Amino acid sequence: MSSHLFRLALRATKVPQRTISSSSVCKANIVLDQALRDEIHPKIGNREIVGYGSNGLATYIDSCEFPCPAIRFKEPTAEVIKLQEKEKGDWKNLSLADKKELYRISFCQTYSEMHAPTGEWKVIVAAVLLTLSATGWLWMYVKQFVYSPPVSTITVEWQNKTLQRMLDQNQGAISGVASKWDYTKQRWKE
Repeated sequence: MSSHLFRLALRATKVPQRTISSSSVCKANIVLDQALRDEIHPKIGNREIVGYGSNGLATYIDSCEFPCPAIRFKEPTAEVIKLQEKEKGDWKNLSLADKKELYRISFCQTYSEMHAPTGEWKVIVAAVLLTLSATGWLWMYVKQFVYSPPVSTITVEWQNKTLQRMLDQNQGAISGVASKWDYTKQRWKE
């Protein structure tokens, strides 16, 4: 309900075309009824509502996908109000520091700050390495204490002895192992 009323209030205002300004594009301040003001302003303080925002709610979000937040980043102080009055004049009279401060009044981060690497990859790599390490230790524990020792029939010596016994007993003389062994030359047939 409140976002619907907020949208209606935004549509009622006329938006003039302006260039190069960090102040609101609304000609006049958005007029909210008292019920909506009582709902929104405890959450945002005295910050000015300057537009629709990304979802119609009075929230501030730094986002490259939607670069125009609904409210200003900073609340109006005496310095801010004085600087905004100075902004209404000729921009050639503003210093570079004033222009940067005007930007910081409305926005928290620049695009380059939003795109700057955060170092989050380090946490992800650390978590992956920790998981791999824990998996390795768990595997060694299970191999040492859970699995029974391997049976003797798996060893190569046992398999060689079994094969020799099968040849000595002439097992599979027609189509088995013994049919492929040359007993006179003592090697496998070619």
